[in-house]
Amino acid sequence: PAVSLQVGSHRDISHESLSLFRLLEPRIEILVLGTGDRVERLHPATLKQMRECGIAVEVQDTANACATFNFLMNERRVVAAGLIPP
Repeated sequence: PAVSLQVGSHRDISHESLSLFRLLEPRIEILVLGTGDRVERLHPATLKQMRECGIAVEVQDTANACATFNFLMNERRVVAAGLIPP
């Protein structure tokens, strides 16, 4: 079966849906995830798998995730964002 990279809500965020971020070059240090209007908990195994790939994951509501992404970019960090609209 094909893996869907489409994420409609925080419930759709999985190791598979985050696979694109593990393929980026240069390798990202931090992935900022915005989960909509509020901070939502992600499955601990998903976060652990990303850490094992060397990618820290910051989960925030989308407005704060945008601000964090911009701050990290200004610090010249290698960062990516996955944002669910509020």
